[in-house]
Amino acid sequence: MGRVRVAVDIGGTFTDICILDEDTHALRVLKLPSSQDPIDAALDGLTKAGLHLADVSLFAHGTTVATNALIQRNLPPTAMVVTAGFRDVIEIGNSTKEDLWDAYRDNPPPYIRRRDRLPIAERTDASGKVEQAIDPLEARTLASKLRKRGYQSVAICFMNSFANAANEKAMKTLLQQELPGVAICTSAEVLPEIFEHDRFSTTVINAVLRPVVGEYALRLQERLKQGGYRSDVLLLHSGGGVMTPKSVDTHAARLASSGIAAGAIANRYIGQLCGFPNSIGFDMGGTSTDVSLAWQGQLTTTRDWHIEYGHPVCFPSIDIKTIGAGGGSIAWIDEAGSLRNGPQSAGASPGPACYGRGGENPTNTDANLVLGRLDGSLVGGDLKLDVKRAITAIESKIARPLGMDLISAARAIIKVANGNMSDAIRLVSIMRGYDPRDFALVAFGGAGALHGAALARDLSIPSVIVPPHPGVTSALGCLLVDIRHDLLTTFVRDASSVDPHEIDLEFQKLEAEARERLHHEGVGDQNVVLQRTIDMRYQGQWRSLSVPASTPFIDMHEAIQSFSTAHQREYHYQRVGAGIEVFRLSLTAIGLTPKAELAKHVPRHDIPVPYTKRPVIFDEDTCESSIYQRDDLHSGARFSGPAVVQQLDATTVVPPGVSVTVDPWLNLIMTV
Repeated sequence: MGRVRVAVDIGGTFTDICILDEDTHALRVLKLPSSQDPIDAALDGLTKAGLHLADVSLFAHGTTVATNALIQRNLPPTAMVVTAGFRDVIEIGNSTKEDLWDAYRDNPPPYIRRRDRLPIAERTDASGKVEQAIDPLEARTLASKLRKRGYQSVAICFMNSFANAANEKAMKTLLQQELPGVAICTSAEVLPEIFEHDRFSTTVINAVLRPVVGEYALRLQERLKQGGYRSDVLLLHSGGGVMTPKSVDTHAARLASSGIAAGAIANRYIGQLCGFPNSIGFDMGGTSTDVSLAWQGQLTTTRDWHIEYGHPVCFPSIDIKTIGAGGGSIAWIDEAGSLRNGPQSAGASPGPACYGRGGENPTNTDANLVLGRLDGSLVGGDLKLDVKRAITAIESKIARPLGMDLISAARAIIKVANGNMSDAIRLVSIMRGYDPRDFALVAFGGAGALHGAALARDLSIPSVIVPPHPGVTSALGCLLVDIRHDLLTTFVRDASSVDPHEIDLEFQKLEAEARERLHHEGVGDQNVVLQRTIDMRYQGQWRSLSVPASTPFIDMHEAIQSFSTAHQREYHYQRVGAGIEVFRLSLTAIGLTPKAELAKHVPRHDIPVPYTKRPVIFDEDTCESSIYQRDDLHSGARFSGPAVVQQLDATTVVPPGVSVTVDPWLNLIMTV
């Protein structure tokens, strides 16, 4: 095996590559346009770097293939076999809408059309008793219909299968015999969850994605193998871990949020590296901004997420808020005459007006250029910026209609954008019971360092961390993860009377399945870590909260106390004296993998010298600002704003009154 680790984060516009030398801990980064076949861009980047796949010991990968397939509805023919009378569960959903007050806007249609949702007579009651078994004759007739229609994948979703999956297993066995080569998954395998809409929706998404990402993962593995790579590809999933291609067959839906999870993992790692166990990740790209939160070294997670509203994916996922705010977000005036920013984006083509590619609408990039915060070029000089076009766009679309001068209009554009992003940070912090003043802000992405200090000042966040390579930090996150599986079982009991031994036995069953999965993926016993959690709720509640559970589990009182504390933090109240019930038992199974270690540099104490100065416009003042090149800032360097730090993949703005220290890992730490 070689001594090089590679991480590839493939986005819709750019493919980011990190190459880490295990011996020297030197990190190389590449950023190149994504290709029509995402695999081509990744392999072309490795060729450009002069890297031989035989020298790669680990290949980790974050991808938007699954996300894009769902958004674009570029999905294979898929059927759903469902209990008679319940074929419309995924269409009815939970009867909510993304915008409650918009009577004309419907939720996106289900991923499987009604004509492809085929009912069959069967019945299992809520206690798990099979009231009506599958009729083999009816099942074979249904299988014949599936075969004639040429489906590539089938989702089997029966009522109450979480309590007893016998009918689903029988149907799957029969379909495997009748439909060789067709991907078949059952809801009890995918998500043994009591709520049928959540379970059905997750299973359907798993089924429609399985041929897409399964084929992609196997094709990627094969092309890497042909080039000399001798290990498994590690695919980043929404829960903040990785999975091998072997796991994609059963849990394809976990890749639906693969791309943005890497940035959250990098946020946690960089925060801890710099001595901040509490950190907020601020990943601002060209089109959107992703915000994540790590508390005491742990990323917050959620089971309530979706790619399109009304179609939940209920695997545990890192809690990330995404808004339409990026460097290419368009500033516009609404019908009431108010200035807005995003979510519309100029994208990569035509892009902001200053790109000179035909874009006429003003964007955040145009405003930053007019304010002097950006130089006349990006990407190391490969992309020239036209300030005259930026001025024309802002004056014609914003300044003159609002009766403002050019500079005031540019400032206003940035203020509105910052307000939107501050609100997103409040959603993951204040709305979850966390005080932003207790956190550091890790600003990355192509545009994160431009706005990081301003957001920190707005939210009273004391420190901002800018990684050495902000534009490719998400790719770095792919090198910082372990193999991870999340297993669960519905277990509804009164917390005051349940036998802890019964709970421990259920956990042992989950642990046996977890070890089997990890062994299947080549993880040795010495690298297996199992983490138990219990989901609890007040009696009568719908939502639950997860709290840690001990191994072995012998004391229910400790779990009840942990639940009360968590409920107080999350919702700011406790129902003293109210009954509490156990709802779900969950297990996180981790297979430890080798982690990236970044090179540590010896501090020097000479004062860095700016290579030039230029006027930069901040909130109210125009300041003569020092301009630094990031490569010239060594470990131990200190300087204060007003300043701008430029590099290949990002620009960092340091406002007046903000001091900067370069740490031993070459992170910029701004004290606001």
